[in-house]
Amino acid sequence: MTQPSQNRTNDSLIALRRILRATELYERKLAHAAGLSPPQLRVLQIVAEKPDDGATPKALSVQMGVTQATVTALVDRLVRHGMVTRVPSQTDRRQINVMITPSGLAAVESAPDALQLQYVAAFENLEDWEQAQLVSSLERVAAMLNAGDIDASPVLAVRDIRHGDQWPETKPRGKP
Repeated sequence: MTQPSQNRTNDSLIALRRILRATELYERKLAHAAGLSPPQLRVLQIVAEKPDDGATPKALSVQMGVTQATVTALVDRLVRHGMVTRVPSQTDRRQINVMITPSGLAAVESAPDALQLQYVAAFENLEDWEQAQLVSSLERVAAMLNAGDIDASPVLAVRDIRHGDQWPETKPRGKP
């Protein structure tokens, strides 16, 4: 391997690591500030957009690009934390709506700016050709990592969103 090629390889690995670290640091910041994972925050944001009607689990799964089982796990955690409730639909008794609670709304309002929103804003400001080139390059990276077939939603998160786990309490290094 020639020196310039090795440098580019290292540069690409460093860029990948920076992306992963930025995502991880955002998740930690979010967990510390609001006690949520990015997917849980996304559920709250979607439900907060519909304060009067709420959202059905199916609508949440479609909007988030995940299965209904994933949404059920996320909503279960949010219900346990008192951030959402499940309410029978007024129009269809077979249907359940997910409604945000005052504490859920407070969590949405106090959450740090989403890394994903920063990315979306910057991406949408790119020229069409730049967007296409970036998508192509990212898809190529995913294929290089044998990750092309991994089920993924458009939510920036390091961990598997199906579990919606929060970050464990972190302790300073050297402390028991």
